[in-house]
Amino acid sequence: MATAQSITTDDYKLFPSPRNRHRTIFLYQVFVPYPYMLIDLESYHLQGKYSLFAACRLSDNKMGQLVTLELPDDESRFNARFVPD
Repeated sequence: MATAQSITTDDYKLFPSPRNRHRTIFLYQVFVPYPYMLIDLESYHLQGKYSLFAACRLSDNKMGQLVTLELPDDESRFNARFVPD
């Protein structure tokens, strides 16, 4: 059984995706309440760096995923193109 290193912020408890190129929590963040959905960030053709985390939102213990993005334009692009399964 693999153990993941968790990161706790003021808002989330995060578990990094093993596919992340960057394990940084970037400024622009989008929480998606779909913990089991496969999110292929490469297919969004983002301009800046990005990372994906399994997340628990601490305010309500809602499970999901947190996409963090380096650039504000990438946040807009992700929000416009993201369609839940």
